[in-house]
Amino acid sequence: MRIARSILVAIPAHNEEKYIDRVLPRVLEHGLPVLVIDDGSTDSTAARTAAWLVELVRNPRNVGYGRVMQDIFAWSRMREFDWVITMDCDEQHEPAFIPAFVEAIARDDQDVISGSRYLTRHAGDHEAPADRSEINRELTAEINRQLGGAFAVPLTDSFCGFKAYRTAALAAMRFDADGYDFPMQFWVQAAANRLRVSEIAVPRIYLDASRSFGSGLDDPVRRLQTYKNTLERELVRCAGRLVHLRRSSSATA
Repeated sequence: MRIARSILVAIPAHNEEKYIDRVLPRVLEHGLPVLVIDDGSTDSTAARTAAWLVELVRNPRNVGYGRVMQDIFAWSRMREFDWVITMDCDEQHEPAFIPAFVEAIARDDQDVISGSRYLTRHAGDHEAPADRSEINRELTAEINRQLGGAFAVPLTDSFCGFKAYRTAALAAMRFDADGYDFPMQFWVQAAANRLRVSEIAVPRIYLDASRSFGSGLDDPVRRLQTYKNTLERELVRCAGRLVHLRRSSSATA
C-alpha cells in the first residue's frame, strides 16, 4: 500500500483487554504508525498494548471519549502528521477498511472522511440496537436540517468514530465536550469552519449491544437529551459563523 501522506492511526481504549491483542496486529499490518490512548483502564489494556510496536499514552483516570478525541487531535498535530484515522478498539471497526481511508486521503479533496454504517449495506451487517439506531437517525436528520448547505452531501451516520481528519483543518476548532456527545460539537464546528466532508461506507458491527455509555447515558431518553443539549449549545455558540450556511441555503432555495 502506497502512503501518499503522513498518516497516524489513533485508537481510544478503555478496558479493552478482551480485544486489544486481536485488534492491534490487524491494524499494524497496514504499515501506519499507531497511537493508543488508554483512558484510565482498570484492566490489563495498557500492559497488553505495551507489548506491541505502538505509541501508548495512559490517562491516570477515565476522562471520557470526547476528551480523548481532543487529545488525539492535539497529539497528531504536535507530531506533525498530515492526517489521523481514528477507530475503536472493540472490533466494531474493521481494520481491513483502513486502506479505503488511505485511498480517500490520497485524493486530497476533503478535510474529513467519515465512516458510515448506513451509506450502503455490507454482507453480514448487524442490526443496530433499536435505541442507538433511532438516536443516530434523529440526530443525523437534525444536523442535516440545521447545517443544510455545509456539506456536499447530507450525512447518513453522525456517530461513527471510524474517521480520517486532516490535522491542519482541526487547528481552529475548540472543543469542550468530553463525553459521547462529542460528535454533536464536532459537526457544528466542522460546518462553522467550512470543512469539506465526505462519507465512505464501512460495515455495521455490533458485538456487544449491552456495553455501557457510563455517566448515566445508558438511559436512551437521557442520552438523547444530552446529545440534543450539546448540539443546541454549539449551534448558539457558532451562530455567527453559521450565517453563511443559511444565506447559501436561502440563495439556492
